[in-house]
Amino acid sequence: MQQYSNSTKPKPAPSHQMDSPSINSSADAATSEAVANKPTAMRIFSEIPTSRPTTPLLDTIDSPADLKPLSQEQLLTLADELREYLLYSAGQSGGHFGANLGVVELTVALHYLLDTPKDKLVWDVGHQAYAHKVLTGRRDRLSSIRSKQGLTAFPERQESEYDTFGVGHSSTSISAGLGMSLALRHLKSDAKVACVIGDGAMTGGMAFEALNDAVQQDADLLVVLNDNDMSISCSIGGFSRHLAMLWESGYQVDITAKGKPKLKHRPEMPLSERRARHSALRDIPKVADNLFRAIGFSYFGPFDGHDLPELLRVLERAKNVSGPVLVHVYTTKGKGFIPAEGDPVTYHAISKLPQPSKAQQNESIAAVKPLAAKKKYSQVFGEFLCDKAAVDNKLIAITPAMEEGSGMTKFAQQYPEQFYDVAIAEQHAVTLAAGMATLDVKPIVAIYSTFLQRGYDQLIHDVALQNLDVTFGIDRAGLVGEDGATHAGVFDLAYMRCIPNLVIATPKDENECYHLLNTCYEYNGPTAVRYPRGTGPGAEITKPAQSYAVGRAVIEAVYQAQDAASSSNSYKLALLAFGPIVATADAAAKALMIEPNLEGPVEISVVNMRWVKPLDTQLIDELIAKGYTHIVTLEEHVVMGGAGSGVNEYLLNHASGIKQKLNIKNIGIADEFIAHGSHDEQLADCGLDVAGVTSQLRSLFAAQ
Repeated sequence: MQQYSNSTKPKPAPSHQMDSPSINSSADAATSEAVANKPTAMRIFSEIPTSRPTTPLLDTIDSPADLKPLSQEQLLTLADELREYLLYSAGQSGGHFGANLGVVELTVALHYLLDTPKDKLVWDVGHQAYAHKVLTGRRDRLSSIRSKQGLTAFPERQESEYDTFGVGHSSTSISAGLGMSLALRHLKSDAKVACVIGDGAMTGGMAFEALNDAVQQDADLLVVLNDNDMSISCSIGGFSRHLAMLWESGYQVDITAKGKPKLKHRPEMPLSERRARHSALRDIPKVADNLFRAIGFSYFGPFDGHDLPELLRVLERAKNVSGPVLVHVYTTKGKGFIPAEGDPVTYHAISKLPQPSKAQQNESIAAVKPLAAKKKYSQVFGEFLCDKAAVDNKLIAITPAMEEGSGMTKFAQQYPEQFYDVAIAEQHAVTLAAGMATLDVKPIVAIYSTFLQRGYDQLIHDVALQNLDVTFGIDRAGLVGEDGATHAGVFDLAYMRCIPNLVIATPKDENECYHLLNTCYEYNGPTAVRYPRGTGPGAEITKPAQSYAVGRAVIEAVYQAQDAASSSNSYKLALLAFGPIVATADAAAKALMIEPNLEGPVEISVVNMRWVKPLDTQLIDELIAKGYTHIVTLEEHVVMGGAGSGVNEYLLNHASGIKQKLNIKNIGIADEFIAHGSHDEQLADCGLDVAGVTSQLRSLFAAQ
């Protein structure tokens, strides 16, 4: 598979722009000044500041209205201060990094020219909205981003009137913006709508559906295509090559020319660069038009997205053109920070800067040997892929633009002919796998739980209905910490459990994840293995891969009270745990058994259920036959429709054979979206940490 990196697109040539119909509107003072003056050099940074930088101009900006009186020179200074402040803030809080640095000038220009919040500015995904948050009254709270009760990681309507639409998933901005435009038309409002979408997000089918309808509705809609040749990793596919072709056009338009636009040749470039681009683009047909114009958009660009005076001039004119308009700008992810420009994948998001420890502060203290690093579940998945591909060349791995996040980089390098990154196109990824499975290959789809929601119809209609042999490695299942509700994988069991033919596994740790992946891969039919974000308990992976019995649970431990024989009660508790919460159930059982003065259970069995579907109903029957009076299910998933609901359904439909009274409780996530914070904080808030589970079990028996 051929991929195209930033090297396939030349940098924009100042003042020589391609394909711009004449635009007749006068610019204000700043844009008039921009025509006459070139921007001063942008400040470049090589380190993340550890103390708050001095930002005298930025400190005066409490809303976009404060931008209006600024001169061009002041706006340029503001952009420099804003970029430095973003660097500092990201070092303090962690979070999305490169995309925010890449849209500093664009954000300043849009908020300068639009009358927000009356005018509606819609961001796609939200990875790049930190600068927007700073300019809309949240500057001094930016370091709280992604922390509990701090700013959200993405735009959120409840957080600010300037956040017009809540985002977190890609490819939604044009649809949302079109909806706003049509609503404003109905309300007879003259407010404008601008959508910012990246080239990576443009590969999502929903974006093309919205483009098509915008033309159909003849909507007044400004779409700004932020083309940085990246999503999280490099953008790929035909659309990416089409954008590269636009850059390769032999003629461009000088938009500064008065009267009829003048065609100008692109300035000469080094022979080596021409050869490199020619090689990368040799299969792209040279066409006079482009996709956006072909479907009915007015198209302007490509322009340098870091040339603020140019942006002011172009956007000032484009916003006054009626009908659907697309402005194509070229930016660099991580712009202005040398390490991020050189490695935009690594710097897509960063962790907080480490605080010096006491040992580091005192040079006389000897260095402590670090503990062996635990493997992330995504690394376990990647390791399984490589190991299995080494013995089975039928394995094909598919990802919708999440190669790095899903742990597939090593596999992609070792088995490039068996790896397909389909870009941000979850629906396509699922049906692509279905098509492959009709022939003699075995596809595995690596996808985040929250993104599989976007391919739900395909999961039902194209995979399960046809009972095709597709395995889903579902990453980021459960709560995901700082990314918050938009990325939480807490609905997958509910939306998958009801699908016929689908088998669902929930490993308790890394070793079990490895073997359940193998079990599901070897199973002939649609299967899913759901595993959480980050690291597990550190279980060592035993090899070679095993195949477990499908639908069979494992009793992890049985605890009996020391005075069980003389106890006046006969309560027996079965904790049926699904996934990593098995460890929590075990710790809670131990705590409960030593609880003083509690008329609680004389026996507790901790069960690792392993399988949500099919359930191990035989084991449930055996526990009840042994006199278990209390059945409690535990899962890091919403209670409604989850694994516990499956246990309830079984007990309800087979209750006639149960002699003793059963007390049943489902422990999981309540019927609400869980706010961002650390994963531990989220678990505590949901009562899913050890203390919370123990408390809920204590209350269960106190009520007897």
